[in-house]
Amino acid sequence: MSTLSLATSNGSKPDAIAERIRAAILEHRLAPGAKLTEAQLCEVFGVKRGPIRQALALLATDRLVDLEPNRGAFVASPSLQEVHEVFEMRRIIELAVVERICSGHGPRRLKHLGSMIGRERKAFETRDFSAWIRLSGEFHTELASLTGNTVLCDCLNGLVARSTLISALYESLGRNPCSFDEHEAILTALDAGDAKEAAALMSRHLQSVELKMLDRPARGAADLHEVFGTWPAKAAS
Repeated sequence: MSTLSLATSNGSKPDAIAERIRAAILEHRLAPGAKLTEAQLCEVFGVKRGPIRQALALLATDRLVDLEPNRGAFVASPSLQEVHEVFEMRRIIELAVVERICSGHGPRRLKHLGSMIGRERKAFETRDFSAWIRLSGEFHTELASLTGNTVLCDCLNGLVARSTLISALYESLGRNPCSFDEHEAILTALDAGDAKEAAALMSRHLQSVELKMLDRPARGAADLHEVFGTWPAKAAS
């Protein structure tokens, strides 16, 4: 097998590279404003510039990366206006989610969400902050999936990803504004079929998350080799 084929088989296609970068952003291993140097990414992932540029373009479409002419690629740095707009849209969508679940639209498989909250709590207690951040966002996207509405899920997935990026910019290090205790209260109301209580809890939860994010900005350069570790394949000559 050629070196290029090996790189491809090891997941070095643009979408796989984009997913690795996305995970690093959403787990707060890459801070907002961090420069994503093409040359260093080529070394990390063992590919030429083409797949890296395609991966960065995919992330720019999701508004997780900013591509600036003559300057390069940077992890996006959302403004305060974007914070308010993102959470305004989340409230609209997520209140609709809880109402649909309580009214019987789509499946009501809530048990696995309870297990997810348990893992979220354990990640916090063991200081596994990357898992904690990921699971706190997944609670919301998994809840939306119970509606069976794929368009709604796609919209919310993008908003939750942007919210996680925002929290990296505006939250203090080591804190996550999304509370698993509040998740448990929402789940209890949903399980009881109490749409009014579930909607009120979700609204307060999202408002609380938004307010907690407006803390202090996080900055800092990133060593991309350290963030992603050693990639098994090398670029083709």
